[in-house]
Amino acid sequence: MAVVAMAGGGGGRDQDKCAPLPTSGLPIYPFDKDLIQLALNLEFLEAEFYLFGALGRGLDSVAPELAMGGPPPVGARKANLDNITEAIIEEFGYQEVGHLRAIERAVGGFPRPMINLSAELFADAMNDAFGYNLIPPFDPYIDTIKFLIGSYVFPYVGVVFYVGANPSIKGHESKRLVAGLLAVEAGQDAVIRSLLYQRKDEMVPPYNITVAEFTIKISELRNRLAMCGVKDEGLIVPMPLGAEGRLTTNILSADKDSLAYSRTPPEVLRIVYGTGNESVPGGFLPQGGNGKIARGFLEPR
Repeated sequence: MAVVAMAGGGGGRDQDKCAPLPTSGLPIYPFDKDLIQLALNLEFLEAEFYLFGALGRGLDSVAPELAMGGPPPVGARKANLDNITEAIIEEFGYQEVGHLRAIERAVGGFPRPMINLSAELFADAMNDAFGYNLIPPFDPYIDTIKFLIGSYVFPYVGVVFYVGANPSIKGHESKRLVAGLLAVEAGQDAVIRSLLYQRKDEMVPPYNITVAEFTIKISELRNRLAMCGVKDEGLIVPMPLGAEGRLTTNILSADKDSLAYSRTPPEVLRIVYGTGNESVPGGFLPQGGNGKIARGFLEPR
């Protein structure tokens, strides 16, 4: 009864009932812009992969103004997905469109960078992850399970970037934006990991490799490329790394206190470039990322 009385009574002005908490300082500080803009590179990657995977068309069809004249992605195509997965991936794609719009509106944007989403690039990444060439080459667009494994590559990199960026963000509008982006990226990552976990013991045809093994190898590759220890874990882990050291299951990747790991801008660029060097572009961003931070690593020193 007390809760009902508080919700319905009062006598305060209607406009005060949903007023946000008070803030202080500037809405957005200069360095906030540079840091948040770096994330545009990741959001472009995700938007194009999900939209093409579900719809067979990307940002240039759905929201061309957000690409700001940047080159179209290379190699992206419609994936052969089951109906449920296609609906999920389509929603993710449109969510990434919203992320791009929110970032560009808040801190400004830049032209979409050159993006490589070709099957050949994914095949190279998987070969690097396993240390030998998979035969036939891995192609994320062939079927649902391979597309989900390909999707495993993306949202988690965004999650750990936003967690890492958070302490350096000062503006109250910047913080609200990063918190909102982080929440949805973490949700996407959880959905993908959950879908994969349900099939963790299945062999991925035609390879004699389980779904769980794929996630473990991809996570190990990202740790090697970032070169800053273990901040990424597959669906199965040694018990000491599981929740409270009691489980080997690992639906959500987290540290010893079940808190999200964090990564710095150089770590993130080392991963998406696939080179282990933030000054050597390649991989998903063959000409490097855009924005002050990413371009700064590519300038001669």
